[in-house]
Amino acid sequence: MLALYAALFLVSAAMLSFELTLTRLFSVTQWYHFAFMSVSVALLGFGASGTWLALRPIAAGATHFPKCVAPDRRDRAVLARLAAIAALFSVSILLAYLAINHVPFDSYRVAWERRQLLYLALYYAALVLPFFFAGLFIGLSLATWPERANAVYAANLLGSAAGSLAVLVLVPLLGATGAVISASMMSMLAAIILRISISPGRRYLRLSPRRWQALVSSQRWRDSARQSCVNLVYLMLFVALLILLIHPPSWFGLRISPYKALSISLLFPKAHLVFSRWNAFSRVDVVESAGIHSAPGLSLSFTGELPKQLGLLVDGGNLSPITCIQEPEDELFLRHLTTAFPFILRPDASVLLIEPRGGLDLLTALQNGASSVVALESNPLVVQAVREQAGQSGVSVYDDPRVTVVFEEARSYLRRSAEPFDVLLLSLTDTYQPVISGAYGLSESYAHTTEAFMEYLKHLREDGVLVVTRWMQSPPSEELRACVLLAEALERAGVGDPSQRILAFRSWSTATLLAKRTPFRADEVARLKDFCVERSFDLIYYPGMAAAEANRYNVLSDTAHYDSFRRVLSAAERKEFLRDYPYEVSPPSDDRPFFFHYFKWAQVPSILRMFGKTWQPFGGSGFLILVVLLVLAAALSLVLVVLPLVVRGKADFQSPTDFGSLRTTLFYFACLGLGFLFVEMPLLQQFILFLGQPAYSFSLVLFSILFFSGLGSLVSGRLPLRPLLLFLAVVVLAYPLFLSRLFALAIQWSLPLRLAVSVLGLAPLGFLLGLPLPGGIRLLEQRAPQFIPWAWAVNGCASVISSILAMMGAVTVGFSRVLFAGALAYLLAWITVVSLVPRPKPEAAA
Repeated sequence: MLALYAALFLVSAAMLSFELTLTRLFSVTQWYHFAFMSVSVALLGFGASGTWLALRPIAAGATHFPKCVAPDRRDRAVLARLAAIAALFSVSILLAYLAINHVPFDSYRVAWERRQLLYLALYYAALVLPFFFAGLFIGLSLATWPERANAVYAANLLGSAAGSLAVLVLVPLLGATGAVISASMMSMLAAIILRISISPGRRYLRLSPRRWQALVSSQRWRDSARQSCVNLVYLMLFVALLILLIHPPSWFGLRISPYKALSISLLFPKAHLVFSRWNAFSRVDVVESAGIHSAPGLSLSFTGELPKQLGLLVDGGNLSPITCIQEPEDELFLRHLTTAFPFILRPDASVLLIEPRGGLDLLTALQNGASSVVALESNPLVVQAVREQAGQSGVSVYDDPRVTVVFEEARSYLRRSAEPFDVLLLSLTDTYQPVISGAYGLSESYAHTTEAFMEYLKHLREDGVLVVTRWMQSPPSEELRACVLLAEALERAGVGDPSQRILAFRSWSTATLLAKRTPFRADEVARLKDFCVERSFDLIYYPGMAAAEANRYNVLSDTAHYDSFRRVLSAAERKEFLRDYPYEVSPPSDDRPFFFHYFKWAQVPSILRMFGKTWQPFGGSGFLILVVLLVLAAALSLVLVVLPLVVRGKADFQSPTDFGSLRTTLFYFACLGLGFLFVEMPLLQQFILFLGQPAYSFSLVLFSILFFSGLGSLVSGRLPLRPLLLFLAVVVLAYPLFLSRLFALAIQWSLPLRLAVSVLGLAPLGFLLGLPLPGGIRLLEQRAPQFIPWAWAVNGCASVISSILAMMGAVTVGFSRVLFAGALAYLLAWITVVSLVPRPKPEAAA
C-alpha cells in the first residue's frame, strides 16, 4: 500500500497548495474578501464527492465488491480508479485557473446584468471541480480500506501540511501561475505512481520463454498492452505540464479585474510596467505613466505642478506614489499636505513611520525637518521596487542617511524596542473606497486596533504626537472610527480626558488626527489654526472649538464631522452615539480587528433600495456577500449532500431504529465538520498578528494543525476516543487565553523564533484534532460500513457552512466566541459518542 500512501500524500499536497494559491490569485485578480471563497469551494467539493460515492455504490470501493473477488484484484481495480481520479484532478486544476482568467464574470455588473449570475455559477462550478476530484480520491480510499483509516487519513493530513508549506516556496519562485501548474503536476505524478504500482510488467520479467509465448496470445496480454498505453498517456500529460511550466503561453497569464488600480493605471497612453515580482505574500508592481498624480491630503490652494511619479501597487491595488525629486521646486507640494503639520509642530523630530510604501510620507517628514526616521516596512519587495526605480532619478528616499529601514511589522518591532519618538505616523496605505462598498470589510488590520494604538502611545516622548490619516467619507465612518480608537486607547492608557488630547482637521479628501498623552496647549492649537488658514484646510475638532469654525474652505453640506467628533470625544455621549449611529464605528480590538467593517443590520433596507443604483461590487456592502454565500452554501449542501442521501439511505435500513441510530452517528460527523472549521478559521486570522502576514499565518497554521493531526490520526486506534474528545473541547475553550499570553510574551521575538513557537503552540491542539474523524470511521465501520461515503459528505457539508459562519462570527462577535462555538461543537460530538452504545453481536446475545 506504499504507492497508495504516496499518491494520497501528493494529491493532498496538490490540493492544499492549489487552495492557498487561490487565495493569492483572488487577492490579486479580484479583491481580498474573495480569498475566503477558496475555503468554501474546497469544502463544497469535498461534500459533493461524498454524495457521488454514496449515490454510486460501485464507486465506493471494497465494501461493494463481491466476496468471491480476490483482495489483490479488488485493490488493483480501485487503484486504477484512483489513478484516473488523480489525473482528472490534475486537469481540473488547470480548467479552474482558466475559468478564473477567461469567464467574463464582473461583480460590479451583477445588479444590472442577469447573465452575470450565470457567469458566477460557471466560475463557482469550475472552482469546485478540482476539490470534488480531490475529495473523491480521499473518500474512495477511506471507503475501500476503512481498516486502514488511520494511515489513510494520516497520509492525507501530512500531504496537506506539506502543500501548505510548499506555497511559500512555489509562489516566490514561479509566481502564482507557476504554483498552479506545479499543483497540477503533483496530482499527475500521483496518478503515474498508482499506474506503475498496478502494472504487471515486473511479474512478466520473471516468466519463461514458453510462458511468454502463451501470454502474448492471451487476453491478459491485451489488457496489459492497454494499461501500458494508459501509462504512456499519463506520462505524456506530465511532460506537457512540465513544458507548460517552463514556457507558458500568453493566454495563460494572469488577468486582473478591470476595476483594480493596476488595470486602470495601464489604460493611460504609453503606460507600462517597469517592475513586477512575487514574494511569498504579495505581488508588487510599478507602473510608469504620465497619468499618475497622487498626493493624498494635498491642499487645493497649491497651484504648482507635481513632480514625476510612478505608481507602486501591492496585489494590483492600493496605489502608492514613488515621487521623483529632481529639482528644488519639486519639493514644494510636500509643505501643502495635511501630514506636513506634525513636523511643523515638532521641528527636528525623531520619527517612526509605519508602512511608508512608495515613500511619500517619508519625503514629507524629511523635507519638513525631521532629524531621523525609522521606516517600518513589512514588505521587503516594496523597498526593493522603490530602490530599483531610483536609478533613473537619483538616490532612493529609503537610502537617505537620516532613514533607518526595518523590515518588520509594527507591533513586533514596538514590543521589543524601547526607543521613544517625537512623531509616530501611520501612513495611508490603502486607496479610497466608498464606505457603502464594504470592499475591505473582511480584511484584518492589526495596525488599527485599541491594543495597537495603546502600544503606539507608549512609544511617544512626553510631548510626542501620534498621527493618523484616513479618507474622508460621507457620512463620517473610517475617520470617525479612527477618532473613537484614539479616544479608547487614551482612556485605557489612563492618561486623562481624550477630548483635551486630540486634534483633527481635513482637506477635501483626507482627515488627519493628532493625539498625545498630555493636553494640547493653546499655542499648539493656534499653530494648527494658522496652518489650516494658510493652506485652506478645515478644522474638525480641537478642545473648545465652536461649530462656526468648521466647514469653511472645503465646504460640505453639513457639519456632521464636527458634530460626530465632538460627541464621541464626550465620555457621557459616546456610548449612546455609537449605539444609535447608522454605521459600526466602535473601536476594533485584537479579538475583532476589522477596522473597515462598518455594517449594521439596520442598513439592510437602504442597501436594498440602492441595489442596482450604485457602481459597487455585488451592489455594495461586503458583509451581505457572506450572508448570500451562507444561504447558497446551505441550499447547495441540502441538494448535493443531504436530500439525495436521505432518499437512498432510508431504503437500505431494515428498521426505523437502525436509521435513527445512523442518523445520530452522522450528526457526530456534522459536529466534527463544524468544530474543525470553527477552530481553524479564527486561528488562521489570529496568527496574522503574531506572524505579520496572512500568507505566513495561513501556511504555518495549516501546516501545524494538519501535520500534528496526521500524527494524531496515526495513533488514534490505540487511544480512547471518548475522554480525548472531551479533553479536546476543554483545550479549544482554553486556547483564547493561551494565545493572548503567548502573543504577549513572544511577539517581539525574531520571525524564525515566532514561526517555531507557532508550530509548537499549535502541536497539542493539532494532535487532538486528528483523533475524532478516524475514530468515527471505525465506529461506522462496525455499524454500517457502506455509509462511510455518507459520513464524508455530511462532514463536508457541515464544513462548508461552518467556514462561512466562522467568518461572520469573527467579524461580528470576535475570534474568542467563534472558538467557543468550536468547543461546543466538539462537546456535542462527545455527547453523541457517549450515547452511541455499541450493539451486542449476535454471538454475544446468544
